[in-house]
Amino acid sequence: MNVHVSEQEEIRFGWFLPTAGDGRYVGIEPERQPTLEYLIKVAQAAEQGGCDFVLIPTGGACLDAWVVGSAIASHTSTLRPLVAIRPGLVAPVLAARMGAALDQLSGGRAMINVVTGSSVRDLEELGDPLAHAHDERYIRAGEYMEVIQRAWSASKGMNDSEFAKLASAGEPSTEDFEGKYYQFHGPVGMPETLQSPHPPFYLGGSSRIAKRMAAEYADTFLMWGEPQDWIREQITEMEEIRTELQRETGRARDLRYGMRAQVLVRDTEEEAWEAAWDIISKVPAEAIEQASKAFSETDATNQRRQNELREITAKQRFMAGPNLWTGLSVVRSGGAILIVGTAEQITDRLLEYVELGVSTFILSGYPHLEEAERFGASVLPLFRSRLLDQQRARASQSV
Repeated sequence: MNVHVSEQEEIRFGWFLPTAGDGRYVGIEPERQPTLEYLIKVAQAAEQGGCDFVLIPTGGACLDAWVVGSAIASHTSTLRPLVAIRPGLVAPVLAARMGAALDQLSGGRAMINVVTGSSVRDLEELGDPLAHAHDERYIRAGEYMEVIQRAWSASKGMNDSEFAKLASAGEPSTEDFEGKYYQFHGPVGMPETLQSPHPPFYLGGSSRIAKRMAAEYADTFLMWGEPQDWIREQITEMEEIRTELQRETGRARDLRYGMRAQVLVRDTEEEAWEAAWDIISKVPAEAIEQASKAFSETDATNQRRQNELREITAKQRFMAGPNLWTGLSVVRSGGAILIVGTAEQITDRLLEYVELGVSTFILSGYPHLEEAERFGASVLPLFRSRLLDQQRARASQSV
């Protein structure tokens, strides 16, 4: 099954905010602290370079995503904050109020990234009762998005007197929901979202249960960077799940496909590869051992896939395909595949992913500020020009 991005579907680019610190190298203490001044610089560089949004992570040493997202929104004009939130740790109606507040204060720019996991240790530290229950975390995440959406829609367009009348009546509402982990009895009082019907949800994961929840509730299904054949297989499985869901419910939902990866662009391919190897040049052996142990203990399907890809490519200098390199994954978790090369080569690779159905890219590089500037100056203009040429060529062939 092949999925192609339609010509009407906008290709969106996001950048990553290094809220745990930044620098030229991985596997060592960050050279730059995640100060407000620095994070604003990265965000503004991404905005000026043509990115649509920034991903603000959660977990470990990361600064709180909502606090950072609010600060970034006040220092940019079009850039959208994609803030991470964890089901089970913040009540869904409270999360709905937080999301609505951010949407209002940012002028309708809020986006929500629903994070079901990370490392089991991180989940334990946070007190998540489902730290060791992978599939149940996704079921909970689906209910979480359901309740947030109902909370937003139940209160839409309702003034204070109408809300008070309904709330005092105590009658069942069409927005009521009874789930395994959450219940909702609306309407509830909260600020309205500016976006209609509501701010979009991103959800990632490679397991079947993750794909099912994304098909039901998310606006963008987010994958970690992998070789094109692997991404094709993921999208094919996702389309099969979407078809099953439509047969069950009689309802078709739109869904975007997103990919999280690293990028490194230089004037020549030789310079790019030299810079890529330099990123891991200071990783101590003990850091690799610790990372390997942590990676082996994961219950996340997408991290297991990253582990498998690293092992497959280790004997071929971490080459996973043309301009695709897995060297960062010796110590970096998550979407660690690095797209390495000149602006032309990186554009070629991105367009190949677009052909597979990917319409959203979340990218980053080391350091994040300089790579955002390079990517915005050299790759994005070329990518958009090449994409427009392709669309015009297809349009002329169809006449």
